[in-house]
Amino acid sequence: MDKPLIECVPNISEGRNQSVIKAIAKTVETVEGVRLLDIDPGKATNRTVITFVGEPDQVVEAAFRLIKKASELIDMSKHKGEHPRFGATDVCPLVPISGISLEETAEYAKALGKRVGEELDIPVYLYEKAAQEEKRINLANCRAGEYEGLPKKLKDKAWKPDFGPAEFNKKVSKTGATAISARDFLVAYNVNLNTTSTRRANAIAFDIREAGRVQREGNPITGKKVLDKKGEPVRIPGKLKAVKGIGWYIEEYGIAQISYNLTNISITPMHIAFDETCKAADARGLRVTGSELIGLIPLNAMLDAADYFLTKQNRSLGISETEKIKIAVKSLGLDDLKPFDPDEKIIEYQLRGDSKQLIDLTLSDFADETASESMAPGGGSIAAYVGALGVSLGTMVANLSAHKAGWDDRWEEFSKWAETGQKYKSKLMYLVDEDTRAFNKIIDGFRMPKGTKQEKDARATAIESATIYATEVPLQVMETAFYSMEVMHAMAQQGIQNSISDAGVGALCARTAVYGAFLNVRINARDIKDRSVADTLLERADNVFQSTISLEEEILAFVNTAI
Repeated sequence: MDKPLIECVPNISEGRNQSVIKAIAKTVETVEGVRLLDIDPGKATNRTVITFVGEPDQVVEAAFRLIKKASELIDMSKHKGEHPRFGATDVCPLVPISGISLEETAEYAKALGKRVGEELDIPVYLYEKAAQEEKRINLANCRAGEYEGLPKKLKDKAWKPDFGPAEFNKKVSKTGATAISARDFLVAYNVNLNTTSTRRANAIAFDIREAGRVQREGNPITGKKVLDKKGEPVRIPGKLKAVKGIGWYIEEYGIAQISYNLTNISITPMHIAFDETCKAADARGLRVTGSELIGLIPLNAMLDAADYFLTKQNRSLGISETEKIKIAVKSLGLDDLKPFDPDEKIIEYQLRGDSKQLIDLTLSDFADETASESMAPGGGSIAAYVGALGVSLGTMVANLSAHKAGWDDRWEEFSKWAETGQKYKSKLMYLVDEDTRAFNKIIDGFRMPKGTKQEKDARATAIESATIYATEVPLQVMETAFYSMEVMHAMAQQGIQNSISDAGVGALCARTAVYGAFLNVRINARDIKDRSVADTLLERADNVFQSTISLEEEILAFVNTAI
């Protein structure tokens, strides 16, 4: 099982003083095992979103230190900003990333809240999954009245903090209160408008957000509120679920924005919020000029956005991840106000760190590394890379066919082939490095101590296990390269005929990948002590090899006849 990872996204009430922001964010890095991913300040909101990730205990410790430092450096009695707020650390949500449930994350949020309240004397309200009562689930309820309303709120027994002092004393007048939660991944997302009117931005926000607007008699803005039988205002729901939103004017940019919180992007993804906002703005005589992402976003959210816009354009979805990110950025206008750096804004790109793999090298550096005196990368890695090049050619033919003039009614057919090719390519690119990692496991096994019988047995077991895996990896290369030939086969017969030779070259590369990997399976299988395991792997490999030779001959015969 993967080690549990959680993300913490505290919002501090300082967005202008860089020395204060850096001092607060720096506390996160004093906890070993916690990685600071992003610092995103906003001048107009006077607010900074900080993102870090790690194992739960370490993240909770880092969050506590951050809240403590913020309480020392930020004076809420002097704070002004566009965003709703009531504390130096205004909110501090914990978000499960992997290996941990939302319910388990909520227990860590409660523990953090208890410690902040007891040790720092800061009023703490638990919200969302950590909330202790229903009315506190919604952050807007907990923060109602904002900082200015805290003196009255803290006196109200119904709004006694979950932890910390229930009085607006001298210290609390400086720190304000803090809301702590466990929640699903939330995307903070602003849409830019070609207006300076907050009222018009709010009108669009009310059209879109789930809570909608209050129903009024007569004039929709100044008319008397319509009440239900319980005396509560009747609301006209907005268009999208799992969306919160308000309009505001950002002096820093000289425009009005709609600030959204997308609380569940599986229900309402970013691209749908953007597109529906465009429609609502157009209906009101306004225009969306772009958008702004606050904090980080999952990779899939960007890829889904790219697929959405590519589909609207009747364009192939089988393009590279890098190209899809560019499509998403341009389609959403994420670079409208400032440059958008995927390495800084996409959470998976942040988590992969600076570790370099073979596939990250330039073509010339990869060739130099292969030619060096090091034994890796060897034939297995090269076979996998040749296979990736082969299916890339087949995918290219599919994409060219999807864009061929006069074939507009067939774009989906070729798009599916291109997507299939991309999946094979990704698997083979992964196997380029995995073959080298498998070889290194064997070396690690031979380096294990062998002074005692117990050490010798452990060493022998590790070497045998690593040798079997080092045989299985090139077998995966064989199978993936063989299966990938379906793309070249289909494109030779159905794709654009001007590129039929490319489909042929792709098939030749796939065949070379299979043959090369077969040699590695055979040589590695020699050293497997359990011959029944070795024989099974060799039989699978031989079947794939024979099928590949047969399919290659069929594809090449068709190509040669056509040209």
